[in-house]
Amino acid sequence: MAKLKVFTTPIGFHDVYVAAPSRAAALRAWGSDRDLFAREMAREVTDPALTRAPLAEPGTVIRRSRGTAAEQFAALSDGETAPANRKRIARQPPPEPQPRPSPHALDEAKAALDTAIKRHRHDDAVAKARVAEAERRRRELQREHDREAKNLQAALDVAQARYNRAVERWRHDTDA
Repeated sequence: MAKLKVFTTPIGFHDVYVAAPSRAAALRAWGSDRDLFAREMAREVTDPALTRAPLAEPGTVIRRSRGTAAEQFAALSDGETAPANRKRIARQPPPEPQPRPSPHALDEAKAALDTAIKRHRHDDAVAKARVAEAERRRRELQREHDREAKNLQAALDVAQARYNRAVERWRHDTDA
């Protein structure tokens, strides 16, 4: 059989002891699902006077009173007692809740955005109309330039032909 150790933990006005092979076995004997050793609420006992009774009955929880009843009552009455007629502390009423924020600024911002979008659409339409008018005017000017160039080319051709004939006559007259 494993070597037994004695463990203790306080429960109310009593200390409880158990002889067990491990801390886990002691916790099971006490019915605790928490690790009382980690919280320093339980410890191993090495005093031979305190280990005699638990080692005589391994696995059995031994309960010992912490002092006499008179000592326990004396320990309880060390503090000052409060008077029975305590005045209730006046509670201050809770502050009034803040009013709901006004959506006025939000509405103004939305209206300003809508106005700007409408203005930009209008300006874009005006700009597109100007571009269309400029393209129409450019085509019209191109047609006018083409007509003028055609007429001037025809006049140049007529003048060139007259000149060529005049030069031809002059050569003919000077050679003769």
